[in-house]
Amino acid sequence: MKTSPAPVIAVPERQASGLSRWLNDRLLFVLAAVALLVSLLLPYWEMTLRAPQYPGGLRVAIYLGPRGLVGDVAEVNGRNHYIGMMPLEEAARLERALAPYGVVALTLVAVLAALIRRRWTAMLGLAIVAFPVIFLGDLAYWLWYYGNHLDPTAPLSSAIKPFTPPVLGVGRVGQFVVVADFGPGLYLAFAAALLAAAGLVLRWRVAHKTGKSKGDF
Repeated sequence: MKTSPAPVIAVPERQASGLSRWLNDRLLFVLAAVALLVSLLLPYWEMTLRAPQYPGGLRVAIYLGPRGLVGDVAEVNGRNHYIGMMPLEEAARLERALAPYGVVALTLVAVLAALIRRRWTAMLGLAIVAFPVIFLGDLAYWLWYYGNHLDPTAPLSSAIKPFTPPVLGVGRVGQFVVVADFGPGLYLAFAAALLAAAGLVLRWRVAHKTGKSKGDF
C-alpha cells in the first residue's frame, strides 16, 4: 500500500520576502547597538604632537567610555601652558560627563528599534544617525575655542597667533606638527549610524509597500 507524501505548505513569495526584509532591518539595528557599545572601549579621536625634542611624539586620545582623556596629557598641558592654552581637562566637561550615558542610551534606542516596529522608535533611531556628526561638531568647536582663546599673559603668547588645531589631518603650532586622526571608536559610531540609516530606509520601504497604519513603521 502506497502512502501519499505529506502535504507541502507553500509560503507565498511576497510573504517570505517581507519576512526576510523584516528580519534584516531588525538585524541592522542589533548590529548598530553592538557597534555603539563596543565603541565605548575604544578611542574616538587621537592627536599626536611631533617635534625634534619629542622624537616619539606626544599622544593624547579621547575615549567616551570610563577612560576619558588618556596619554601624554600632563606633558601636552605643560607645553600648552607656555602659549597660554587652557589644560586639556577643562574642555567639554559636560559633554565628557554625559557621553558614556548618551552612548548607552543610543544603544538601548537601537535595541528598541529592533524589537518594536513603531514610528516613535524610528524617530528615536535618527539620533543614532546624527550622533557621530554631533561629536565631530562639538570637537571642532572646542579645538577652535582652545586655539583662539589664548592667555595673553602667557610667556610665549606674543610668539603664537590664534590658531585652530585640525579635527583630521596635519597642522602646525609653533615648532610642533599636530597630527589628528579619527579613532576606531568613532569609526564604529559611523558604522552604527550607517546601519541605523539603512534599517530606517528598509523599514520605511516595507511599511510603504505593505500599507501599514500611521503608527507602524
